[in-house]
Amino acid sequence: MLDILANDTFIMTVRLVLAAILGGLVGVEREYHQHPAGFRTHLLVSVGSCLIMLLAFYGFQTYMSENENYINFDPSRLAAYVVSGIGFLGAGTILVQGYTVRGLTTAASIWVVAGIGLTVGAGLYTPAIITTVIVILSLYLLGKIDFNFLSKAQKNNIYITVDENKSTLTSIISVCEQLDIQIKAISSERQEGYKESSVIEYRLYVATVEEKTYYALVEALQNYEFVRKINIDAK
Repeated sequence: MLDILANDTFIMTVRLVLAAILGGLVGVEREYHQHPAGFRTHLLVSVGSCLIMLLAFYGFQTYMSENENYINFDPSRLAAYVVSGIGFLGAGTILVQGYTVRGLTTAASIWVVAGIGLTVGAGLYTPAIITTVIVILSLYLLGKIDFNFLSKAQKNNIYITVDENKSTLTSIISVCEQLDIQIKAISSERQEGYKESSVIEYRLYVATVEEKTYYALVEALQNYEFVRKINIDAK
């Protein structure tokens, strides 16, 4: 029994399976919230990182033993390449939509999962498990907390319903800029119930301004024929 536990193949198998489990757990949370990189991506990143670490530890043992007088090998070099190279995969999950940048958290989770895989590959099981728990709790619980109270500028919502085929978002943004309204983020959603044309609702999240500025915005937007409805949720 002890011989099996000490066998290199058994050790590598355990580490690969544990890396898959820990990386997959982080991926489940991302999958549940429908983010670009989900369960399979995180699992593969973790297992792949673990495999590279195992390669660094076990892959060159025979070669080094045969050439120990000529070889100076540092296993951490392969780990460094994984940490730097994973940035390309993380960058693929970042999406820029108007004034909104999405995917940064998912990119960060991929980067952390790579670290978890490397840690498991190095045999540091406890730090890897603790990190996995911290990551899952931070992604799941902290995502439910509204941190707007930390911002000095309170955000308000402006809902603008327009004819999609006739409108341009740049025109709306231009009006806001002329009135010195700072747009923090923009999202859009297609509206149902308008049979005669395709209608979309733009949601502008802006910093608080004076009430007269909102009136001026409504007056300016009403001059556009494509604007159907304007609703301002000011706090």
